[in-house]
Amino acid sequence: LALALLAALGWFMLTPDPLGGEPYALLSLEGSNRPAARPKIVTSRSGGEARAKQTPAEGGKKADARAPGSVTLVANDAPIVLPDVPVRALVENSRYGPLPKIAEDGRKPSVVYARPTRVAALPEQGEPARIAILITGLGLSEQITTEAITKLPPEISLAFSPYGSNLQGWVRQARGAGHEVMLQLPLEPFDYPDNDPGPQTLLTSLSPEENKKRLLWLLARFTGYTGVTNHMGAKFVAAQEAFLPVLEELRSRGLIYVDDGTAARSAAGAIARDLGLGFTAAHLQIDVGGTPDAIDEALEKLETMSRETGLAIGIGTSLPVTIARLSAWARGLADKGIILVPVSAAVLARQAS
Repeated sequence: LALALLAALGWFMLTPDPLGGEPYALLSLEGSNRPAARPKIVTSRSGGEARAKQTPAEGGKKADARAPGSVTLVANDAPIVLPDVPVRALVENSRYGPLPKIAEDGRKPSVVYARPTRVAALPEQGEPARIAILITGLGLSEQITTEAITKLPPEISLAFSPYGSNLQGWVRQARGAGHEVMLQLPLEPFDYPDNDPGPQTLLTSLSPEENKKRLLWLLARFTGYTGVTNHMGAKFVAAQEAFLPVLEELRSRGLIYVDDGTAARSAAGAIARDLGLGFTAAHLQIDVGGTPDAIDEALEKLETMSRETGLAIGIGTSLPVTIARLSAWARGLADKGIILVPVSAAVLARQAS
């Protein structure tokens, strides 16, 4: 059996067509080897984005319009609701499945699918500091994904792996609980293939056309995300020639890119700035140590950063210990004078500054 698996894996890695072999064989046990199912498209009677029964702007509540490139601010006493997904105007049907796109009226997935916030991501002088946190690796474990959705504050953003099963269902649950979501993009690390992020990984050895095919396959795994974040990728994000077309594609589809901040040579910031792509990088990984004490210490560092700069961004994995410590830590933030904001708001704040 082991020899058969190794032989199959070797054949998959040599298959030139990114839609043939590699993903279908390796993902069959996950139930996600098929092209993404065409989800129910949501529209309002006017043809615009669907809303929940009560929106933040109803009942005399004031809310900013969702203009392209803006973030929605809602009044303190207004409910925060996230529309069901996908929104028809933001979907491009393709051979890979439903792809995100900019609507004809200029609305972007990065804005429409973002969680509204009660405060601007960058505080004015004298206001509480802000922290944004992204938790990655969701969708692979039913128990862990459920715990992240139900136990973490809704202001914490969740990133889903493209290799999970029932991803659209998980995304709907996450958004129903108030979490905005992102997609994890597998990128080539320096020790690839010994350290393999997974099927359809974007590689520096592939042509831009081949990487685009892989990228579109990944982007079509589910809908309703504001943008993407890297999964591994220290080699790929440092290779500007390979990375530039990827970030151009993300920009053309109205998405944002969040770097996990682990690759010192990453070209993401410089490329994003030149392209005008919504971008930010995490300041700190909160669970590198993997123990409760190490996570608590990292969160304290994040608090200090936020007080010094006004806004700090942390990123972590969906370890049970991370979810448990984050949940406990978040309950005491108000007493410390710190406010959680979604990652999308942090990205737009960086653009505005």
